[in-house]
Amino acid sequence: MRNRDFAATLSWDQENFVHPWEDMEGLGAGERSFVESADGVRVTTENAERLIDGPGGMWCVQLGYGNSELAEAMARQAREMAYFSPFTASNSVSAQLAHEIALRTPGDLNRVFFTTGGSTAVDTALRFVQFRNNLLGKPDKKIVISREKAYHGSTYLAASVSGKERDKNWFDQADELTHFLPDVNPYRRPAGTTVEEFLDAKVADLENAILEIGAHRVAAFIAEPILASGGVVVPPEGYHRRCLDICRRHDVLYICDEVVTGFGRLGHWFASETVFDIVPDIITCAKGLTSGYAPMGACIISDRLMQDISGNASRGATFSNGYTYSGHPVSAAVALKNIEIMERDGVLDHVRRISPLFQERLADLSGLPMVSDTRGMGLVGCVECNVDGMDGEDALQLDTEIGARIDAHCQRLGLLLRPIINMCVFSPPLIIAEDDVNLMFDILGEGIRRAADDVARQRKRGA
Repeated sequence: MRNRDFAATLSWDQENFVHPWEDMEGLGAGERSFVESADGVRVTTENAERLIDGPGGMWCVQLGYGNSELAEAMARQAREMAYFSPFTASNSVSAQLAHEIALRTPGDLNRVFFTTGGSTAVDTALRFVQFRNNLLGKPDKKIVISREKAYHGSTYLAASVSGKERDKNWFDQADELTHFLPDVNPYRRPAGTTVEEFLDAKVADLENAILEIGAHRVAAFIAEPILASGGVVVPPEGYHRRCLDICRRHDVLYICDEVVTGFGRLGHWFASETVFDIVPDIITCAKGLTSGYAPMGACIISDRLMQDISGNASRGATFSNGYTYSGHPVSAAVALKNIEIMERDGVLDHVRRISPLFQERLADLSGLPMVSDTRGMGLVGCVECNVDGMDGEDALQLDTEIGARIDAHCQRLGLLLRPIINMCVFSPPLIIAEDDVNLMFDILGEGIRRAADDVARQRKRGA
């Protein structure tokens, strides 16, 4: 039962707060849970329910909630210097953060452009690619190849290269600048196709697209190491390495979108080189950079790209791209403290130690009713559920209902999930302990069983 004292707050939420991905049909009528406080890996709702935060906020609360060191770093910086204009000045905290990030990136990715989050980091990367090709005298080399199910943000260019089809139904986008490759999810490979054959086909998709469009027109390939909100899709092993080789052959830049995988999600600062054996031309990051305590993102560009268009090669150009809050000192201070704590407390080592248990418990769910696939890597996972015997729009509606049912059961049992249609996606704080990993999967398993029982009862009544 919702606390009666919360009635006014609920009305403000319904009447004034337009949420991301707002359902227009139910505008002003929805009732969300309010998370009012939190500590460690748990959030507390307005009704004093304590829930394990399965999604880790939005893939971002790496160090968990209530970390006083992060809060104190923010407060101290706000008292000392709350803001500076990055257009006309600099600040030692922001400069230090750029240096610390560059120390942890692969290869020669040493130039850090700070943004307000992941979407603006991707927009910056895409604008830089356009800017660079214009300076190099290649004004036609502008098309960006992306993938179905990819998500890169909701600013205009970032949304244009995102491949989640239902997110694009009612929006305009820069279609003339984009080309999408078919789904790289091995679970969806054609019947009778081996993973190796599927890998060959997905790599060929990229090269065929470049050849069909014309390498003189293709500027970049953008890829998440793992397609996150597209359903935690892990491409076949070797996919990224082979795609990078193709890009190099055809003078196509490789943008690695590490907004989710960066800063520890897979047990490393960045996953590009250490996990997927690639050194891209550009990396975008956000989320875990500050453990979600303050908004911040970054577009990290290789020295090679910068050298091609700077100094005598610059043609007097200015990279006219930026944000009022680029390199914001309070965000930079919390990011620096975040890095310090992760190193001091061995958080990346902890992720690598606990990930096998996480992935084992995830795989164990594959035998439950309705579970059609389990997949993940590091501390990110997805359970996909389906109900047999439905297709078309009826199947989509039922899949959406199933995801909502599982989420509701899990919340009553003490776990917050992120349902994406029929997929339960989760990425808990990196500090999660073994006991809470086991409890999280125990609850998720029970939530799936209860939802399956609901479906069975519903079908029996309708028989």
